[in-house]
Amino acid sequence: MKSIQVYDTTLRDGSQGEKINFSAEDKLRIAQRLDSVGVHYIEGGWPGSNPKDVQFFELAQGVSFKNARLSAFGSTRKPKISAKKDANIIALLQSETPVVTIFGKSWDLHVRKVLGTPLKENLAMINDSVAHLISRGREVIYDAEHFFDGYKNNPEYATKTIEAAVSGGADWIVLCDTNGGTLPFEIEEIMESICPHIPVKVGIHTHNDSGLAVANTLVAVRAGAVMVQGTVNGYGERCGNADLTTVIPNLQFKMGRSCMTKKNLSHLTELSRYVSEVANMTPFNGRPFVGKSAFAHKGGIHVNAIMKTPKAYEHMGPEAIGNERRVLVSDLSGKSNIDYKAREMGVELGGNGFDSRSIAKEIKRLEHEGYQFDAAEGSFELLLKRLTGQFKPLFEVESFRVSIEKEKNFPCKAYATIKISVGDQQEITAAEGNGPVSALDNALRKALNKFFLVDLEEMHLVDYKVRVIEGRDGTSARVKVFIESRDQKRVWGTIGVSTDIIEASWQALEDSFQYKISHT
Repeated sequence: MKSIQVYDTTLRDGSQGEKINFSAEDKLRIAQRLDSVGVHYIEGGWPGSNPKDVQFFELAQGVSFKNARLSAFGSTRKPKISAKKDANIIALLQSETPVVTIFGKSWDLHVRKVLGTPLKENLAMINDSVAHLISRGREVIYDAEHFFDGYKNNPEYATKTIEAAVSGGADWIVLCDTNGGTLPFEIEEIMESICPHIPVKVGIHTHNDSGLAVANTLVAVRAGAVMVQGTVNGYGERCGNADLTTVIPNLQFKMGRSCMTKKNLSHLTELSRYVSEVANMTPFNGRPFVGKSAFAHKGGIHVNAIMKTPKAYEHMGPEAIGNERRVLVSDLSGKSNIDYKAREMGVELGGNGFDSRSIAKEIKRLEHEGYQFDAAEGSFELLLKRLTGQFKPLFEVESFRVSIEKEKNFPCKAYATIKISVGDQQEITAAEGNGPVSALDNALRKALNKFFLVDLEEMHLVDYKVRVIEGRDGTSARVKVFIESRDQKRVWGTIGVSTDIIEASWQALEDSFQYKISHT
């Protein structure tokens, strides 16, 4: 199996994505996680551009990376100045990384219109910068910025820029589709034309402006690239970079190009979710391979088939990249979905006369009323157990009252009073909160703490969503409320439906606590 080097630029290119802002400490934690999964190169940032990246490299000097080589990123020297006196080059060397990645202009348009310097001087800038870094004992990766656009516009000059980097001693030449506008067949044609004339190792760096970053990366490997650059989750400027969580498994499983060990590949989903958490970005469920929905099945025919042979509706096993198979329940479900979920949840069917067929029928009825159980598996499990006589509510709500107080120039205050019963005992509690649902949540916790030896402090709400089922009725329309809760072991979703948003919220909140206590 021919191996491919994985070069991660999440900490530099990825941090240029909208709404992403890593601290130096964030970057160090991500770098250590990237190292632990076997990434070969980690681009830490551009020390010549901002103090935060300087701080990151200072922190990184105290860390021993087991698998990855750390790289500092920057540009070639400025026009009409020696490389050894250029501030950017000096900052790169001061980072004390074993690898330095520099980019230079391959497109004559950029040289003339952006740099405003003669074409010949640009070639000298590339050659001098690479040669100086090599003389200082660094492994040098040369990123040929805008190479494909430059080659299409002026192939002779674009080729000369590569020759300048090679003659300077570059260890790698990375061809970049910086604007993300090149098509896969163009990438392949250009690389097949240029690669035989590049005497050093070649890599590929693509952007996703045409939605083709992953495809362009894969065809580049077919055409001779042995390094792939990209970011975790495809984060990056504009439409992002090639997503390494998609590139790596495609190379490994579809193209037979080794990128990681099997053990490290099994942590790919975990890596994706970790980086999204540090970046404070909501994970995209539909992300190939590592997304929550990547191996989720909803249609009854599909579920019936995967119960017999998973490859009937899955292109690979989810466990290989640390993901899991999920079966969803909705009005599209058949008895196969119910059978699968019942086994998964350890529920015996048939009690109270409810087998999988009758439960599927009940699900369809409830979803017609507005319920949506594919996003509320906590409520679905409770429903399944209630219908089959395997669950009795652990507490009953006798009543609750919510009030909102608003004073001029002050934020709203919410108060809730709740009366619950557990067996023959009753408890009335009151609490305040940032809103009506928060107040109800706080009041219910106080009441339940009197009866159950459960650490409810470790349980907290992580998401709250309201959806109008049918908008034609205006403010009197039915709504569904989703609540996602988590503790140290699991995450679960619950749902409520009503014409009253508070009642719908209460239904979802009550289910969440019933689920938590029953699983303790």
